[in-house]
Amino acid sequence: MHTLGDVQQEIDQLIKEEWQSNYWSPLSSLARLTEEVGELAREINHSYGEKPKKASEGAGDIATEMGDILFILASLANSTGVDLNAAFTGVMTKYRQRDTQRWESDGIPLVEEELPRKITHDKQQSENN
Repeated sequence: MHTLGDVQQEIDQLIKEEWQSNYWSPLSSLARLTEEVGELAREINHSYGEKPKKASEGAGDIATEMGDILFILASLANSTGVDLNAAFTGVMTKYRQRDTQRWESDGIPLVEEELPRKITHDKQQSENN
């Protein structure tokens, strides 16, 4: 299993040693990341949304698009000096602290079947106020 640090190190070795190249500028990497997220959105829309692929379009792969995003994100992190392991640890701490009670109702964890009912109830309450 790879850690995010392993991913960053492998990409750094690929770009600098195997390709004997340099990272793109952060702005170019961000544009590339945006392109890849768009490709993922397209595949998800084709697989789970209401827009089927054209007959002339080849099969896509959601996992491949996610891999492309991870590659570009790790490249961007490398070029800007961000440690993704530390960033992930920090964001998980933030979510655990901030959202501890978010998915509970009156101290009882919500199950998926209850969410639509709770959302409807909350919406009705806000409309009545």
